[in-house]
Amino acid sequence: MKEFAWSRLRSAAFAVVAGLVFCAATARAQSASPIFSSSPAFREVTDETGRTVRVPQPVQRIVSLAPSLTETVYALGLQDHLVGDTDYCDYPPDAQKKTKVGGGINPSLEVIAALHPDLVLVTKSFNRLETVHALDGLGISSYATDPHTLEEIIASSKRLSDVLGVPEAGASVAADMQRHLIDLQKRLGALPPKRVLFVVWTQPLISVGKDTFIDDALRHAGAVSIVDAEQAWPQVSLEEVARLQPDFLVFSASHSDSVSPAVEALAALPGWSIVDAVSNRRIAVISEAVNRPAPRIVSAIEDLARQLHPDAFVEKPESGKDKLQKENPPPNLPPSAHSSVLPDASQAQINPGGCS
Repeated sequence: MKEFAWSRLRSAAFAVVAGLVFCAATARAQSASPIFSSSPAFREVTDETGRTVRVPQPVQRIVSLAPSLTETVYALGLQDHLVGDTDYCDYPPDAQKKTKVGGGINPSLEVIAALHPDLVLVTKSFNRLETVHALDGLGISSYATDPHTLEEIIASSKRLSDVLGVPEAGASVAADMQRHLIDLQKRLGALPPKRVLFVVWTQPLISVGKDTFIDDALRHAGAVSIVDAEQAWPQVSLEEVARLQPDFLVFSASHSDSVSPAVEALAALPGWSIVDAVSNRRIAVISEAVNRPAPRIVSAIEDLARQLHPDAFVEKPESGKDKLQKENPPPNLPPSAHSSVLPDASQAQINPGGCS
């Protein structure tokens, strides 16, 4: 009887202890469970079309649906995170090796989804709103850019760098672009602009209108378009070009050699011989980078400025005084209230302007 009672007491005690252990384990599991079931971190940003976008953090996988955005991703040093781009993304050459998702107008949503991007980059001018809506339906975040001037291209690059988690790289790219544009302004500021016709297409003749980034690029290169149109890509008549007589025709191309046949074909068309810039071959050919609102556009602007205003880039001959100072630098003087500024002053004379 005693053994039976003791056995029942021991069983009851065991059950109590087991229950306490189970409750404690359950409580620990419940308190720890959020660590394993927590959802990915997101950051809400507003893109350049005013949309609120939830961007996964950090952004590890990027798909670009525009050549300009692909170039910007490379300029920011994020090429290893670019997992896909379009058939037209050809610069830098490494971009051609990325998985292609089709064109910018009708990209393959199936290919994009298979790449599992954290973020898809689009532009308002190159991509369709239907593509953005389709990506939303697949639960894929997209961020849109929409720059219309050089300053907006710089600001857009900085904003994108912040969205992608590399603000320092964006600040560096922006500073470099601004430095080159400031140098151009110093060289060209006092010169009258050249009147140009920027040729997008020859048959029919298509140019650029006002309030486009290409029109703004022309201004920074010391040029002004003869076309005064509200449309972004206006069609222009030969009669109007002949009446306005541009100083130069400006073409963009991946390779300058490819423009020569187009120019010759244009010159052979009826009526074009009366356009002085055609008959006298005053043709400027620059990189296709001018067509892309990305950091590389500055190099195309510099190239055009050199062709339109070559004298502005001729380095001034060194004066005899400057040459003598270089050959016979002043001796080191003991520091004093009068001599402490001499080294800086002499350096300023040796390197006028501080341009690189």
